[in-house]
Amino acid sequence: MPGSSINSEPTDARTPLLAPGEPLALPRPADLGQSVEAAQLITARRDGQTFVFEGRLSITPERFLLAGVDSLGRRAMTVTWTDAGLEVETAPWLPPALRPGSMLADIVVLYWPEAAVRRALAPTGGTLSADAHRRSVRIGGKEVLRAEHSWAEGAPWTGTLRYANLAWGYEIEVQSTAAPR
Repeated sequence: MPGSSINSEPTDARTPLLAPGEPLALPRPADLGQSVEAAQLITARRDGQTFVFEGRLSITPERFLLAGVDSLGRRAMTVTWTDAGLEVETAPWLPPALRPGSMLADIVVLYWPEAAVRRALAPTGGTLSADAHRRSVRIGGKEVLRAEHSWAEGAPWTGTLRYANLAWGYEIEVQSTAAPR
């Protein structure tokens, strides 16, 4: 965007990689099966550093939109995903370790229905294990993502989610609140 402090991110950071060299075959936003408006407080930890930002999610069958701002109110990133593709914008000060494409891959694996996640993992040979409060993804026999959540059955947008992306080496805690309809 001309005159903006937001720049287009290089292709590699916007690629939805679940692990290095392991792209997630994104389903469609519509595969979520519902529309969602949610606010999230996200705390990310990696290499002894902590990053806190607020995320706003707007998901419809036609579009996924994630806007993230830091604690000073500066826009850190915008991720827009439609059937036509993925657009990512990041602030120049966003650490390279915070990869928007990988965040999108994590969100899909953690929040989309199990059947859609299994289809998305199939091209990499990845597998999903899930129960009422946990999800785990393995690729090539190695666990790459492990998550636990506190939300009630059928209400994944209100509650606390803690997960580790073991492949990328970060841990994230997400406190979500869905907007009432």
